[in-house]
Amino acid sequence: MDLGLDMSREILPHIKAGILSEALPYIRRFAGRTLVIKYGGNAMTEPELKQGFAKDIVLLKLVGINPVIVHGGGPQINEMLEKIGKIGEFVQGMRVTDGETMNIVEMVLGGQVNKEIVSLLNVHGGKAVGITGRDNHFIRAKKLTVDTPEQKSVDIGQVGEIASMDCTLIKQMVSAGYIPVVAPIGVGEQGEAFNINADLVAGRLAAELGAEKLVMMTNITGVMDKSGNLLTNLTPQDIDSMVQDGTLSGGMLPKISSALEAAQNGVKAVHIIDGRVPNVLLLEIFTDEGIGTMILGDNPTVQAA
Repeated sequence: MDLGLDMSREILPHIKAGILSEALPYIRRFAGRTLVIKYGGNAMTEPELKQGFAKDIVLLKLVGINPVIVHGGGPQINEMLEKIGKIGEFVQGMRVTDGETMNIVEMVLGGQVNKEIVSLLNVHGGKAVGITGRDNHFIRAKKLTVDTPEQKSVDIGQVGEIASMDCTLIKQMVSAGYIPVVAPIGVGEQGEAFNINADLVAGRLAAELGAEKLVMMTNITGVMDKSGNLLTNLTPQDIDSMVQDGTLSGGMLPKISSALEAAQNGVKAVHIIDGRVPNVLLLEIFTDEGIGTMILGDNPTVQAA
């Protein structure tokens, strides 16, 4: 079974051996540890990248690492909304979610996208199970309002923030050898569904699980400075400064917010990586150089792997 890096015949045997040898210390270090992976961007829409992602996740599980996946699905939601003649609207990077849109979000995220990921993982030898935050009510949500330059506390519909998270079900699934695949839908006090930003769910889940790493797959190389240079290592203090001076803004803010929450609540390292790169997960986790941006916690104890 073909898993992970493409060891094609063009690679000389001693180079293949070197790649495997370089991975060994990281396999030892992370064996038995939990990695939360936010899956989004092109890696979710391009067929070759989707197949590669599934193989990489199964490989992680086979070498003793426990991956937990949180996925988005913005493009797929937009496509379905267009089919019913509805145009997606966003305020401060958050999707305005009326009742009709929430039905579409739940159908696409909890059904179409979630089950496609689960199926791909299982085809490649994994034991994946898909859930939403409504299953066992493990993600409790409350209504989120946002502030704009023109108005405070703007109502954007059934968009939620996390009130609490009970990870008992996730832990039981991991212990039983399954790969949880989580759609970012929460449940309110009356049982109503809430659309929650997938980055925020991934960050909170990583913190609640005490994950070794949170890996966020995106369509960017990593965090850039104002000159467009990649910043490979950042601390929470660096991030705070970059938000204050406007280096980080717009759609990056939910991602950075979740990264900060995780880094400040026990997750040893957060990685923001480019999901458009084949095998990017393996390059980040199993090579000395790594790839993308790493945000270390307040008391970093891991190397830049």
